[in-house]
Amino acid sequence: MTATAESAAPRTSAPSGPAPKAMRRDRAKINWWLTALVAVCSLTVLIPLYLAVVTALKTPDQLGGTGFELPVGARWENFAEAWTTVKFPRALLNTALVTVGAVLLTLLTNSMVAYAIARNLHRKFFKGLYLYFIAALFVPFPIILLSVVKETAILGLDNQLGLILLYTVYGLSFNIFVYVAYIRSIPLELEEAALTDGASTWTIFWRIIFPLLGPMNATVGILTCLWAWNDFLLPLVILSDPAAQTLPLAQFIFQGQFNTNYPVAFASYLLALAPLLLVYLFAQRWVVSGVMRGSTK
Repeated sequence: MTATAESAAPRTSAPSGPAPKAMRRDRAKINWWLTALVAVCSLTVLIPLYLAVVTALKTPDQLGGTGFELPVGARWENFAEAWTTVKFPRALLNTALVTVGAVLLTLLTNSMVAYAIARNLHRKFFKGLYLYFIAALFVPFPIILLSVVKETAILGLDNQLGLILLYTVYGLSFNIFVYVAYIRSIPLELEEAALTDGASTWTIFWRIIFPLLGPMNATVGILTCLWAWNDFLLPLVILSDPAAQTLPLAQFIFQGQFNTNYPVAFASYLLALAPLLLVYLFAQRWVVSGVMRGSTK
Protein backbone atom coordinates (compact mmCIF):
# COMPACT_ATOMS: atom_id res chain seq x y z
CA MET A 1 0.00 0.00 0.00
CA THR A 2 2.87 2.32 0.86
CA ALA A 3 4.72 1.54 -2.36
CA THR A 4 1.55 2.22 -4.40
CA ALA A 5 1.04 5.57 -2.65
CA GLU A 6 4.64 6.51 -3.21
CA SER A 7 4.45 5.57 -6.90
CA ALA A 8 1.19 7.51 -7.30
CA ALA A 9 2.59 10.65 -5.64
CA PRO A 10 3.64 13.34 -8.11
CA ARG A 11 7.34 13.66 -8.62
CA THR A 12 8.95 17.04 -8.80
CA SER A 13 11.20 17.31 -11.75
CA ALA A 14 14.73 18.59 -11.26
CA PRO A 15 15.39 22.06 -12.59
CA SER A 16 16.37 21.96 -16.20
CA GLY A 17 19.77 23.08 -17.38
CA PRO A 18 18.90 26.24 -19.33
CA ALA A 19 17.09 27.96 -16.43
CA PRO A 20 20.10 28.23 -14.11
CA LYS A 21 22.25 29.30 -17.04
CA ALA A 22 19.75 32.02 -17.91
CA MET A 23 19.76 33.19 -14.32
CA ARG A 24 23.54 33.27 -14.36
CA ARG A 25 23.50 35.25 -17.58
CA ASP A 26 21.06 37.76 -16.06
CA ARG A 27 23.28 38.15 -13.03
CA ALA A 28 26.36 38.54 -15.22
CA LYS A 29 24.83 41.42 -17.17
CA ILE A 30 26.50 44.74 -16.44
CA ASN A 31 24.84 48.08 -16.89
CA TRP A 32 27.74 49.77 -18.65
CA TRP A 33 26.02 53.16 -18.80
CA LEU A 34 25.50 53.19 -15.04
CA THR A 35 29.05 51.91 -14.48
CA ALA A 36 30.45 54.70 -16.66
CA LEU A 37 28.36 57.29 -14.76
CA VAL A 38 29.66 56.02 -11.41
CA ALA A 39 33.23 56.10 -12.73
CA VAL A 40 32.87 59.68 -13.95
CA CYS A 41 31.28 60.78 -10.67
CA SER A 42 34.07 59.11 -8.69
CA LEU A 43 36.59 61.26 -10.56
CA THR A 44 35.01 64.36 -9.01
CA VAL A 45 36.23 63.05 -5.65
CA LEU A 46 39.44 61.27 -6.60
CA ILE A 47 40.94 64.11 -8.67
CA PRO A 48 40.62 66.79 -5.93
CA LEU A 49 41.91 64.30 -3.38
CA TYR A 50 44.91 63.52 -5.59
CA LEU A 51 45.62 67.24 -6.04
CA ALA A 52 45.41 67.80 -2.28
CA VAL A 53 47.87 65.00 -1.50
CA VAL A 54 50.30 66.02 -4.26
CA THR A 55 50.17 69.70 -3.31
CA ALA A 56 50.76 68.91 0.37
CA LEU A 57 54.03 67.16 -0.52
CA LYS A 58 55.43 69.91 -2.76
CA THR A 59 57.49 73.00 -2.11
CA PRO A 60 56.12 76.44 -3.07
CA ASP A 61 58.38 76.62 -6.13
CA GLN A 62 56.90 73.36 -7.49
CA LEU A 63 53.35 74.69 -7.70
CA GLY A 64 53.59 75.79 -11.32
CA GLY A 65 52.16 73.90 -14.26
CA THR A 66 48.89 72.02 -14.23
CA GLY A 67 49.22 70.85 -10.63
CA PHE A 68 49.05 67.15 -11.51
CA GLU A 69 52.82 66.68 -11.54
CA LEU A 70 54.28 64.50 -8.80
CA PRO A 71 56.47 66.29 -6.25
CA VAL A 72 60.22 66.19 -6.76
CA GLY A 73 61.16 64.80 -3.39
CA ALA A 74 58.24 64.64 -0.95
CA ARG A 75 58.43 67.43 1.59
CA TRP A 76 56.96 65.87 4.74
CA GLU A 77 58.00 68.92 6.73
CA ASN A 78 54.82 70.61 5.48
CA PHE A 79 52.79 68.48 7.90
CA ALA A 80 55.01 69.42 10.85
CA GLU A 81 54.76 73.10 9.91
CA ALA A 82 50.98 72.86 9.58
CA TRP A 83 50.81 71.14 12.98
CA THR A 84 52.53 74.06 14.70
CA THR A 85 51.10 76.92 12.61
CA VAL A 86 47.47 75.89 13.13
CA LYS A 87 48.12 74.89 16.77
CA PHE A 88 46.58 71.63 15.69
CA PRO A 89 46.17 69.85 19.07
CA ARG A 90 44.12 72.70 20.59
CA ALA A 91 42.02 73.21 17.45
CA LEU A 92 41.48 69.46 17.17
CA LEU A 93 40.34 69.27 20.80
CA ASN A 94 37.89 72.14 20.30
CA THR A 95 36.48 70.58 17.15
CA ALA A 96 36.17 67.14 18.74
CA LEU A 97 34.41 68.62 21.79
CA VAL A 98 31.84 70.45 19.66
CA THR A 99 31.33 67.51 17.29
CA VAL A 100 30.91 64.82 19.96
CA GLY A 101 28.60 67.03 22.01
CA ALA A 102 26.48 67.89 18.97
CA VAL A 103 26.19 64.24 17.91
CA LEU A 104 25.22 62.96 21.36
CA LEU A 105 22.70 65.72 22.05
CA THR A 106 21.22 65.38 18.57
CA LEU A 107 20.71 61.63 18.90
CA LEU A 108 19.12 61.91 22.34
CA THR A 109 16.77 64.84 21.73
CA ASN A 110 15.88 64.52 18.04
CA SER A 111 14.96 60.86 18.35
CA MET A 112 12.61 61.58 21.28
CA VAL A 113 10.88 64.43 19.47
CA ALA A 114 10.52 62.31 16.33
CA TYR A 115 9.07 59.41 18.35
CA ALA A 116 6.44 61.65 19.92
CA ILE A 117 5.46 63.02 16.50
CA ALA A 118 5.50 59.65 14.71
CA ARG A 119 3.20 57.97 17.21
CA ASN A 120 0.75 60.90 17.30
CA LEU A 121 0.77 61.94 13.67
CA HIS A 122 -2.97 61.33 13.44
CA ARG A 123 -3.59 64.29 15.78
CA LYS A 124 -3.82 67.78 14.31
CA PHE A 125 -1.30 69.36 16.69
CA PHE A 126 1.44 66.84 15.98
CA LYS A 127 0.64 66.88 12.28
CA GLY A 128 1.03 70.65 12.25
CA LEU A 129 4.24 70.37 14.28
CA TYR A 130 5.64 67.88 11.79
CA LEU A 131 4.80 70.17 8.85
CA TYR A 132 6.34 73.09 10.74
CA PHE A 133 9.65 71.26 11.09
CA ILE A 134 9.60 70.19 7.44
CA ALA A 135 8.90 73.77 6.35
CA ALA A 136 11.98 74.91 8.27
CA LEU A 137 14.10 72.96 5.79
CA PHE A 138 13.37 75.64 3.19
CA VAL A 139 14.47 78.62 5.31
CA PRO A 140 17.97 79.81 4.24
CA PHE A 141 20.32 80.23 7.18
CA PRO A 142 21.59 83.73 6.16
CA ILE A 143 18.06 85.08 6.73
CA ILE A 144 18.24 84.30 10.45
CA LEU A 145 22.00 84.72 10.83
CA LEU A 146 21.97 88.20 12.40
CA SER A 147 19.28 87.38 14.94
CA VAL A 148 21.08 84.17 15.95
CA VAL A 149 24.34 86.04 16.53
CA LYS A 150 22.60 88.65 18.71
CA GLU A 151 20.67 86.07 20.74
CA THR A 152 23.70 83.92 21.46
CA ALA A 153 25.67 86.97 22.56
CA ILE A 154 22.87 88.15 24.88
CA LEU A 155 22.45 84.67 26.41
CA GLY A 156 26.19 84.16 26.83
CA LEU A 157 26.23 81.24 24.38
CA ASP A 158 28.97 82.56 22.12
CA ASN A 159 31.11 79.53 22.97
CA GLN A 160 31.32 75.78 22.35
CA LEU A 161 28.10 75.12 24.26
CA GLY A 162 26.23 77.54 22.03
CA LEU A 163 27.60 75.79 18.94
CA ILE A 164 26.46 72.41 20.24
CA LEU A 165 22.94 73.72 20.89
CA LEU A 166 22.74 75.38 17.46
CA TYR A 167 23.84 72.23 15.63
CA THR A 168 21.22 70.28 17.56
CA VAL A 169 18.43 72.73 16.83
CA TYR A 170 19.24 73.43 13.17
CA GLY A 171 19.52 69.72 12.42
CA LEU A 172 16.13 69.05 13.96
CA SER A 173 14.08 69.52 10.77
CA PHE A 174 15.95 67.06 8.58
CA ASN A 175 16.50 64.58 11.41
CA ILE A 176 12.80 64.50 12.27
CA PHE A 177 11.99 63.93 8.62
CA VAL A 178 14.15 60.77 8.45
CA TYR A 179 13.41 59.59 12.01
CA VAL A 180 9.62 59.76 11.60
CA ALA A 181 9.70 57.72 8.39
CA TYR A 182 11.79 55.07 10.11
CA ILE A 183 9.84 54.95 13.38
CA ARG A 184 6.54 54.51 11.54
CA SER A 185 7.94 51.34 9.98
CA ILE A 186 8.39 49.80 13.46
CA PRO A 187 5.35 47.62 14.33
CA LEU A 188 3.04 49.02 17.00
CA GLU A 189 2.55 45.51 18.36
CA LEU A 190 5.93 45.71 20.09
CA GLU A 191 4.84 48.73 22.10
CA GLU A 192 1.38 47.33 22.80
CA ALA A 193 2.92 44.16 24.22
CA ALA A 194 5.21 46.24 26.46
CA LEU A 195 2.25 48.35 27.62
CA THR A 196 0.39 45.18 28.51
CA ASP A 197 3.34 44.15 30.69
CA GLY A 198 3.18 47.47 32.52
CA ALA A 199 6.02 49.35 30.80
CA SER A 200 5.89 53.15 30.76
CA THR A 201 6.39 55.33 27.70
CA TRP A 202 9.97 56.12 28.74
CA THR A 203 10.74 52.44 29.20
CA ILE A 204 9.27 51.60 25.80
CA PHE A 205 11.36 54.26 24.10
CA TRP A 206 14.69 53.46 25.75
CA ARG A 207 14.31 49.67 25.89
CA ILE A 208 12.53 49.00 22.58
CA ILE A 209 12.45 51.94 20.17
CA PHE A 210 15.88 53.48 20.68
CA PRO A 211 17.80 50.20 20.19
CA LEU A 212 15.81 49.59 16.98
CA LEU A 213 16.90 53.02 15.72
CA GLY A 214 20.50 51.82 15.39
CA PRO A 215 20.84 52.25 11.59
CA MET A 216 19.04 55.59 11.64
CA ASN A 217 21.08 56.78 14.63
CA ALA A 218 24.22 55.99 12.64
CA THR A 219 22.88 57.95 9.67
CA VAL A 220 21.94 61.01 11.72
CA GLY A 221 25.12 60.74 13.77
CA ILE A 222 27.51 60.66 10.82
CA LEU A 223 25.70 63.48 9.00
CA THR A 224 25.81 65.64 12.14
CA CYS A 225 29.45 64.73 12.64
CA LEU A 226 30.35 65.76 9.10
CA TRP A 227 28.47 69.03 9.47
CA ALA A 228 29.89 70.03 12.86
CA TRP A 229 33.44 68.98 11.98
CA ASN A 230 33.64 70.82 8.65
CA ASP A 231 31.44 73.83 9.36
CA PHE A 232 33.05 77.23 9.02
CA LEU A 233 30.19 79.73 9.11
CA LEU A 234 28.66 79.04 12.53
CA PRO A 235 31.98 79.01 14.45
CA LEU A 236 32.99 82.16 12.59
CA VAL A 237 29.94 84.18 13.66
CA ILE A 238 29.33 82.59 17.08
CA LEU A 239 32.67 82.04 18.79
CA SER A 240 34.10 85.14 20.46
CA ASP A 241 37.15 83.56 22.14
CA PRO A 242 40.13 82.95 19.80
CA ALA A 243 41.23 80.07 22.04
CA ALA A 244 37.97 78.24 21.20
CA GLN A 245 38.63 78.17 17.45
CA THR A 246 37.72 74.99 15.60
CA LEU A 247 39.86 73.51 12.83
CA PRO A 248 38.16 75.30 9.90
CA LEU A 249 38.66 78.63 11.67
CA ALA A 250 42.26 77.88 12.62
CA GLN A 251 43.07 76.87 9.04
CA PHE A 252 41.82 80.21 7.77
CA ILE A 253 45.19 81.60 8.81
CA PHE A 254 46.60 80.36 5.50
CA GLN A 255 44.32 82.63 3.48
CA GLY A 256 46.54 85.70 3.29
CA GLN A 257 45.74 88.86 1.37
CA PHE A 258 48.80 88.73 -0.86
CA ASN A 259 50.18 85.21 -0.46
CA THR A 260 48.98 81.74 0.48
CA ASN A 261 51.25 78.87 1.48
CA TYR A 262 49.34 76.20 -0.39
CA PRO A 263 51.55 73.18 0.48
CA VAL A 264 51.27 73.81 4.23
CA ALA A 265 47.58 74.67 3.90
CA PHE A 266 46.78 71.42 2.10
CA ALA A 267 48.85 69.49 4.62
CA SER A 268 46.67 70.92 7.39
CA TYR A 269 43.53 70.01 5.43
CA LEU A 270 44.71 66.39 5.16
CA LEU A 271 45.45 66.31 8.89
CA ALA A 272 41.91 67.50 9.61
CA LEU A 273 40.48 64.99 7.14
CA ALA A 274 42.12 61.91 8.64
CA PRO A 275 40.04 61.54 11.87
CA LEU A 276 36.76 62.12 10.07
CA LEU A 277 37.68 59.64 7.34
CA LEU A 278 38.26 56.96 9.95
CA VAL A 279 34.86 57.68 11.53
CA TYR A 280 33.10 57.47 8.19
CA LEU A 281 34.85 54.23 7.17
CA PHE A 282 33.73 52.70 10.46
CA ALA A 283 30.09 53.87 10.23
CA GLN A 284 29.35 53.97 6.48
CA ARG A 285 27.64 50.57 6.36
CA TRP A 286 25.15 51.71 9.00
CA VAL A 287 24.65 54.97 7.12
CA VAL A 288 23.69 53.16 3.91
CA SER A 289 21.47 50.74 5.81
CA GLY A 290 19.69 53.55 7.62
CA VAL A 291 19.04 55.51 4.43
CA MET A 292 17.62 52.45 2.66
CA ARG A 293 15.39 51.45 5.57
CA GLY A 294 14.24 54.97 6.26
CA SER A 295 13.12 55.44 2.66
CA THR A 296 10.54 52.64 2.87
CA LYS A 297 7.72 51.94 5.24
